[in-house]
This record gives sequence, structure tokens and C-alpha cells, in this order.
Amino acid sequence: MGQHCAVLQIVGYQNSGKTTLMEKLIVAATAEGARVATIKHHGHGGAPTAVNRKDSQRHEQAGAVIAGVEGAGTLFLTIQQASWKLKELVELYQQFQPNLILVEGYKNEDYPKVVLIRRQEDIDSLKKLTNIICVLYWQDVDASIFTCPVYPIKQEDLYVNLLLEKVRN
Repeated sequence: MGQHCAVLQIVGYQNSGKTTLMEKLIVAATAEGARVATIKHHGHGGAPTAVNRKDSQRHEQAGAVIAGVEGAGTLFLTIQQASWKLKELVELYQQFQPNLILVEGYKNEDYPKVVLIRRQEDIDSLKKLTNIICVLYWQDVDASIFTCPVYPIKQEDLYVNLLLEKVRN
């Protein structure tokens, strides 16, 4: 059984900067020697695509529920079932013993999360989320209704290390 590790969600609407923040956190955590794993919710309908996996796609089409392709230390794995709960994905990832799992999306799950606010009108639906540890906001947004720490998104020097410190503890 894998060790339990920190999980941090990054949530917000499209073009709010989720992937950019994920990249910054991955770079910062790996620079400290952490093994970082990521889970992205593909929220645009349909399956994400990848090149150079024709054989594993043939395995999938033939009915395999798990199909993988590995090369140069990289494993592209597809596991098909009716639907996935984030908890199941976290448990699967923990088998690989990362120190940190960063999750992009899955707004309504209850892991510790960072909320990104791009537009004022996003606040009403995002303020109802649970387990918010901080909010990052874009210019011209008033995020003062949140009781957790709130930072301008462009000032990553204020929050990247703070977020890593929170998940380390």
C-alpha cells in the first residue's frame, strides 16, 4: 500500500490560470526534491488524446480495461470504467508514492484547494466551495468576501512557497 501524501486542488473557471499555477507548483516542489503527481479533470467533453499510442489504443478497442504504453521511463496508462471518483484516482496515484498530488479541477471535492477568480461574477458560485486554503484573484476583482488568505495572481512570490509549506505540513 502506498504512503499517504498531500493533495492540493487548483480550481477555477476556464482561462483563470489553473494550468499555469500547476506548472509553477510542480517546478517549485520538484526543485525541493518532491515527487509530484498530477490529476487533471478533462472538463471539455470527450477523452484527452495523445500521440504515439496506436498499439495501446488497439488494445483498448479490443476491450482491455487497462492499456499502457511505456517508453524511456514514461508510462501512458489508460484505465476505462464507467466513471472515476477523485478519491479512487488519489488512491491509485498513491501506489507510486508521490510526495504531492496536484489536482486541476474537480471543484466540488473536499481536498484542500486554491480557488482562482478571473471575473467578479465567478465569485458567487466559487465561494460555496469547501476546504479553500487561499484565493488567487485577477486584476479588478474584489475577493474580500473570502475569509482565507487572498493574493493577486501575478504575485506568485507571495503564495507559491506558502502553498508548498501548507501541503508539507
